[in-house]
Amino acid sequence: MRHRCRVPQLGKPADQRKALLRSLATELIRHGQIKTTKTRAKAVRSEVDRIITLAKDGSLAARRKAISYLYDKNLVHKLFANAPERYKDRKGGYTRVVRTVRRRGDNAEMAIIELM
Repeated sequence: MRHRCRVPQLGKPADQRKALLRSLATELIRHGQIKTTKTRAKAVRSEVDRIITLAKDGSLAARRKAISYLYDKNLVHKLFANAPERYKDRKGGYTRVVRTVRRRGDNAEMAIIELM
C-alpha cells in the first residue's frame, strides 16, 4: 500500500528519480523554462521552490546545500546573486506549470514549467 506516501514515483527507482529531479531542476534554473510531462513538472516544482528559498536566504550554509543539490556550481552562484532582488516580494510559488498539447507518440500530458 502507498497510503500517505506523497513522493511521486515517476516509474523509476529512487536513485534514478533523484537524478532526474536534480537534472530537471538544474535545467529549469539555467533556462528559465522547460517542456516536460505534467507529472514530472509537478514533481520538480517543489525542488526548485526549495532551492530558490535557499537562494533568498543567501547564507553560506544555504549556498552549500544548493551546490550539493544542483549540478552546476556557477549556476548556483548566479542564482544566489539574482534571486534576492528578483523574488523579494514573493513568499513562495516561484514556478508556474502550464499544460500544453499531449505528446504525439504516447499521448502523455505535456506541460511547460517556468520561473515566475
